[in-house]
Amino acid sequence: MAVADHKCPGCGAPLKFNPKNQKWDCAYCGSSFGIEDLEKNEKKYNEVKAEEASKLDLYKCPDCGAEIVADENTSATFCVYCKNTAILKNKLVGKFEPDYIIPFQNTMEDATNAFKGICKKRPLSPKFFSDPKNIAEMKGVYIPFWLFECDSNGSITANATNVTSWTSGNKRYTKTDTFLCTRSGNLVFSHIPVDGSKHFDNAIMNSIEPFDYDKMVKFSHSYLSGFLAEKYDLNSDETFDDVKKRAETTTTNLLKGSIKGYSGVVTIKDKEINVIKTDVKYALLPVWMLNVKYKDKIYPFAMNGCTGKMIGDIPVDKKRTVVIFLIMFVSLFAIFILFQFLAGGKF
Repeated sequence: MAVADHKCPGCGAPLKFNPKNQKWDCAYCGSSFGIEDLEKNEKKYNEVKAEEASKLDLYKCPDCGAEIVADENTSATFCVYCKNTAILKNKLVGKFEPDYIIPFQNTMEDATNAFKGICKKRPLSPKFFSDPKNIAEMKGVYIPFWLFECDSNGSITANATNVTSWTSGNKRYTKTDTFLCTRSGNLVFSHIPVDGSKHFDNAIMNSIEPFDYDKMVKFSHSYLSGFLAEKYDLNSDETFDDVKKRAETTTTNLLKGSIKGYSGVVTIKDKEINVIKTDVKYALLPVWMLNVKYKDKIYPFAMNGCTGKMIGDIPVDKKRTVVIFLIMFVSLFAIFILFQFLAGGKF
């Protein structure tokens, strides 16, 4: 076969990755292949990697600057971030070789059903959000991430209190004893993720974490079939400050949490936390994305392509709310009048 990663050995048709069976399915002859099948000829696989990379297309948005990578079987007709339709298509230039990837575990059908579920829970939302044309724009995107390995060592000094109260006669007494506590320890962190994209909202990514790193495998271009992938525009050094803060916060909280046996509050007086980076890997993590543009504002929705957790906010349609309120008011008023009439009452 000409391209070991993407072409069906039986009929030569393009293969697309199926999140349900974690295999590459051929829509023409019905065959399915595992990653072992695609890579069984290691020599040939290495020879075609460069050719495969050259077949990746780069879609660049002239408005927000986002760069989306896709294989030759995937079309990108709009920017998944700002909804601009003037996407410029070019061949990917430069090296694109992540260390790892977590393949999509959920299908587009799973993602659209999750989004429809959010819409149903918000009956006062604009009908525009549940328009099939909007839902059809759901895209599976591999987001670039740096995964850090870190060692953290530190110590804290804290005041812990015991509060006791008693009554003597007609008076109430309260006694507060304060104790000086110190704690120190070492922690090893694995797979601290940090978003390598300026365009993807970090708050959204934090909301759909965690990812199942047990599903992470060695990167292969084959997994991009049928999906988009964004190029990172923040290198690992630029993102390490976020990792450091995250490790420092976790270390501090764990040390503080080890101070037990006191009835009052524990207040940290001083701390010294050192975080050392021991390794970093580049990985692509799966996210189903849908950005709905409504009244010149973008409303982002994202689903973890591994766990199925979806987040997003839908605004309230004020006109629809007023109409529903008036209908309910008129209906209740009509029921009240009917009740009065049947009861023979007077106003």
